[in-house]
Amino acid sequence: MIGIIGIAIIFVMVFGGYLAAGGKMAIILKSLPYEFTIIGGAAVGAFVISNDVPTIKHTLRDIGRAFKGPKWAPQDYRDLLCLLFELIRLARQNPVGLEEHIEAPAESAIFQRYPKILADTEAVDLICDTLRSASMNYDDPHQVEDILEKRMEANHAHALHTSHALQIVADGLPALGIVAAVLGVIKTMGSIDQPPEILGKLIAGALVGTFLGVFLAYGLVGPFASRIGDITKEDSHFYRLICEVLVANLHNHATNICIEVGRQNTPSHIRPTYSEVEEALKNAKHQDAA
Repeated sequence: MIGIIGIAIIFVMVFGGYLAAGGKMAIILKSLPYEFTIIGGAAVGAFVISNDVPTIKHTLRDIGRAFKGPKWAPQDYRDLLCLLFELIRLARQNPVGLEEHIEAPAESAIFQRYPKILADTEAVDLICDTLRSASMNYDDPHQVEDILEKRMEANHAHALHTSHALQIVADGLPALGIVAAVLGVIKTMGSIDQPPEILGKLIAGALVGTFLGVFLAYGLVGPFASRIGDITKEDSHFYRLICEVLVANLHNHATNICIEVGRQNTPSHIRPTYSEVEEALKNAKHQDAA
């Protein structure tokens, strides 16, 4: 919703200010379809040239995220801490019993209690792979932490590709606007024998291209790229929490301490309180007992 409000403010302020200053929309509206075809078509073509099909599909999905916001809500962080608590406690009480949960998480009663997390392949793989490594005595905390850090960096770089791709388009839009404007000037020069009132309209139409390129770059595409980048960074905290808790587990800290390490390393604006986590863990223990 906030994204739609932002777009509305942009259009109202830009075109409202133009009309308030005595501008006429007729000139813009007449030239807009042709200028937008040139600028928008060239931008889309350049985007397709510079990216593969999976990236294009990923970008289209991510544009929707700019309106929806981050995937993981504070409740999801509490659920994640509960899930990790149950898995770590089981790993210490019954290592053999843990195998069925990490080898087939879709069939695990523990994972099934947290369907949103179970539906995220990256989170599930990160949890299961790390716990599996620990079960194979691959338990050097520093080495595992290094591996997880490299994995996180690679995943994060991949997730940010959409933001970078859109930012490249935004950077090129002003230049494409100039291309459209130059074409308009060429058209105007072909009608140089016309009276001034006709030439004025042709020149105005050509300048619409420059306006549209700059407007799209800094009013829409650039902010979308920035927003998607911020959302991607926000969601990365979820996976970072997994790493923090599981590395603490490899250091043989008490289970509650492992969970508290993850909670404390969660950014303050999405960090669950200590009492919230305690209450959630009590509920998880009751479910296990049942």
